[in-house]
Amino acid sequence: MIGISKLYCGAVEPSDVLRYGRDTGRLPSHLLQFSADKRPVVVWNMTRRCNLRCRHCYAGARDVPFPGELTTAEGKALITDLAAFGSPVILFSGGEPLMRPDLAELAQFAVGKGLRAVVSTNGTLLSRELAKTFSHIGLSYIGVSLDGIEETHDRFRGVPGAYEQTMKGIRNCRDVGIKVGVRFTMNRRNADEIPFMFDLIEKESIPRICFYHLVYTGRGSSLIRDDLTAEETREVMDLIMDRTKDLFDRGLPREVLTVDNHADGPYLYLRLLKEDPGRAAEVMALLRMNEGNSSGNGIGCVSWDGEVYADQFWRSLSFGNVRIRAFSEIWTDRSNELLMKLKNKKHYVKGRCARCRWLDVCAGNLRTRAESVTGDLWAPDPACYLTDGEIGGYVSAGKEDRP
Repeated sequence: MIGISKLYCGAVEPSDVLRYGRDTGRLPSHLLQFSADKRPVVVWNMTRRCNLRCRHCYAGARDVPFPGELTTAEGKALITDLAAFGSPVILFSGGEPLMRPDLAELAQFAVGKGLRAVVSTNGTLLSRELAKTFSHIGLSYIGVSLDGIEETHDRFRGVPGAYEQTMKGIRNCRDVGIKVGVRFTMNRRNADEIPFMFDLIEKESIPRICFYHLVYTGRGSSLIRDDLTAEETREVMDLIMDRTKDLFDRGLPREVLTVDNHADGPYLYLRLLKEDPGRAAEVMALLRMNEGNSSGNGIGCVSWDGEVYADQFWRSLSFGNVRIRAFSEIWTDRSNELLMKLKNKKHYVKGRCARCRWLDVCAGNLRTRAESVTGDLWAPDPACYLTDGEIGGYVSAGKEDRP
């Protein structure tokens, strides 16, 4: 996760992080990615059921009952363990988490245990009454998926009218005072609607937007041919930075992030190095604190059936099941060779990743994309869009500069 507003527009300084000692337990939510101990944010895909048929769904969700989902009691046991372990955030996801009738009960239980509770939803079931319930509980944030204009969104979601229902859900959250944001997965079929997304968050007073790079997993694997090329990715990154800065310059700041491609960090840094070298140095300090991809370390996933994964996208390798052992035991099991390697993945990546100057601030990007394309989880991430010249070195002020 790369905070465009935090880094490019100066919304966060290194001193903002250091005053908390980079301690997960003390950092406010918007600074958690810079923690030193990397206690894991845990995504709980609490159900595989969903009322939509999204073309890029990493969970392969459908509107049918799936057997074996963790019960309410098992969910509370998981939450209790995560709180004791020091995980700062539990993210309730799916499928569509609002299709579980115990979501509010479990979210309230998590808040009572001191966790920040976040919900990731398609937004179509977010009634005003439910939004009020979530507000009363003290839910920290609701992220709503949106794929562009109405026609585009409904086509991606596979259900006519989905856009209208999603926008109602967003407005319901906003109107009762819950922080709400939108998530937009970029690909060739909707990248030209990024300007619309910026217009939308301004018009609707939506405080946060996350631009996701495509991950080739679940039904998203079928869209690999629709992924942006390296040059197209660079163009959309420039557009996102330009539009974010425009909002800040007009006194209308929004929290803007890109997700699932840590090449965004070096790319942003290299642009700033030309525009504002002083700010670029501060950004490099923050990127080092961020440490790049954190799958298997600062982020983890528990599936609907209790299986534990490195992240929500990477479901080919399970490290255990919370029905058998607590998440905290699984996550710290030093006998699990692969899990231990993922916590220091920069020592094991191959090819151009191993030679890259930005390895300390990228950590080799997404291993699941590498595995899905090459069959080798340590191969270079095919979605890295930096040139060989950019990963091998660059010249600044007449001398070689190294991060």
